[in-house]
Amino acid sequence: MEKFYFAPLEGISGYVYRKAYEHYFGGIDKYFIPFIKPNQKGKLSSREKNDILPMHNQGMCAVPQILTNSAEDFIKTVERLQEYGYEEVNLNLGCPSKTVVSKGRGSGFLAEPDRLNAFLEEIFNETPIRISVKTRIGKESPEEWIRLLEIYNQYPMEELIIHPRIQTDFYKNTPNLEMFEYAVKNSKNPLCYNGDICTKEEYEIICNRFQEVPSVMIGRGILKNPGLVRKIRQGIPVEKDRIRAFHDELYREYQEVLFGEKTVLENPLFWKQSLSPTALTRKEAPEISTFQHRIPTLLYMNIFSWGEATIQKTVISYAQRAFTISPPI
Repeated sequence: MEKFYFAPLEGISGYVYRKAYEHYFGGIDKYFIPFIKPNQKGKLSSREKNDILPMHNQGMCAVPQILTNSAEDFIKTVERLQEYGYEEVNLNLGCPSKTVVSKGRGSGFLAEPDRLNAFLEEIFNETPIRISVKTRIGKESPEEWIRLLEIYNQYPMEELIIHPRIQTDFYKNTPNLEMFEYAVKNSKNPLCYNGDICTKEEYEIICNRFQEVPSVMIGRGILKNPGLVRKIRQGIPVEKDRIRAFHDELYREYQEVLFGEKTVLENPLFWKQSLSPTALTRKEAPEISTFQHRIPTLLYMNIFSWGEATIQKTVISYAQRAFTISPPI
């Protein structure tokens, strides 16, 4: 696997994070922009517009992702994105969130294969730019994957990015590598693997088993260890000074976006992106796990939508155990 993609993580991997990450770590062949949700007015939200602006994605290959089950809305959104110069978009058929699935979007769309087929036929006929698809292998059962792959094989995708879990797994259990192997043997589209790559060793297991797959997408693994791709590609462990500089740039940029230090520290987004109890252990990255910050760090993020109070309690509790945190300077 020679290509590395950064997964789209709603509320986390926005343009501020992507720019800072590219500056301090890089090594990413494509950054997938967190999903755009088309609305009835056909307009982009301020968050969506900021995320796709060319000036916010300079020096990197960025691909907007669209979350919808309406072919008309997809096509209209593509037309808007073309105005900004984009030549590829990604369709989200993988989001397992209940609020998304309940509306028949993301991985919820997988439960309606005939409707999905009609949707894909229309967007591939009417969209002039490249389309890639990020998908799970089903909603309720892995056996759904056989039919879904038959559908996907009918369309000329830029690539098919597979997270080999079903929707009801969320992020539990383990990726179904047998079903991914079925795709390797039977897909007519180029493939990309996504799921549970948080260490170099985990990457090598996937890479050795699926040598014909050219690319891998990583999300939570990079959040846990921003230096993961550099370690895989160059064998270079992450340095504390680089982590600190990355953190400080994120903090400065969020201050500008959120209008001041007080606002940053009180904003739920900041806490959502704070130190997580799922951070790397000392064995995985001793140079990171003992690192001291003056505030709870932005780097070790939890991508689940916890309430603000829960997040703050978790951050404070974990920080007291793992870090010595002094008041803000």
